[in-house]
Amino acid sequence: MPEDSCRIDVWLWRARFFKTRTLAATQIEAGRIRVVRRGEATRADKASRTIRPGDELVFALAGRVTAVRVLALGERRGPPAEARALYSALET
Repeated sequence: MPEDSCRIDVWLWRARFFKTRTLAATQIEAGRIRVVRRGEATRADKASRTIRPGDELVFALAGRVTAVRVLALGERRGPPAEARALYSALET
C-alpha cells in the first residue's frame, strides 16, 4: 500500500468515528459509507479500500449524516484532538 493512502476502516478508527476497526468494517461492508474522489462518488464495498487526503466520506452516524474531507492519514489512534486534525467537516 502506498504511503499516501490508508485502509478506510483503519482511517475511520483513527479518526474516532468508530470505536473499533470491526465496527467500521461492518458499516463499510454493509454499503453505508460513500467515498467521493475527484468528484466521483462510489460506495466503499470493502474495508481494505484505500483513501487519500482530499477524499470525501459521507456516512450516517448516530442518526445524522456526516460528511468529512480527509486532511491527513494519521499514524495511530491518538487522543480526540489529534483525531480531529485528520479531517474537516463538510456541510451536508
